[in-house]
Amino acid sequence: MILTMVVWVYMYARRLSFIFSNRLDVKLMTPSELARVSPPQVSNPSDNLKNLFELPIVFYAIALYLYETSQVDSGYVVAAWGFFVFRALHSAVHCFFNFIPLRFILYVISAGALWFIVLRAVVVLCNR
Repeated sequence: MILTMVVWVYMYARRLSFIFSNRLDVKLMTPSELARVSPPQVSNPSDNLKNLFELPIVFYAIALYLYETSQVDSGYVVAAWGFFVFRALHSAVHCFFNFIPLRFILYVISAGALWFIVLRAVVVLCNR
C-alpha cells in the first residue's frame, strides 16, 4: 500500500508540475485531453498507478486469507517479499524511464511470485 501511495504522490507531483509549468487551463482539461497532451514522463506514473490496482489487489486478498487462516510460513513470506521487491522495481522502471523489456521481466517475476502464493494456497485448501 505504501508503494501505491508513493506512486500516487509522484504522479500528482509530475502531473501538477506539467499543468502549471505549461499554463494549461484546468477548466478545459478533461481526462482524455490531459492524456493526449501529456508526455510519457507525466503519463507513465498515472499508468503505473492503474497497474497497482490490478495484481496487487490479488496479493492483498491472498495475504489476508493466509493470515486469517494461520497459514503464513517462511515460503509465503519469501514469495511475498519477492512479489513486493519486483513490483517496486517494476514501478520504478515504469515511472522513471519505462524500458519496456526490463519492465516486462520485472512484471513476470513479480507475477510468478504472486501466482506461486495463490496456487500453493489453493493446493493446501484442496488437500484439507
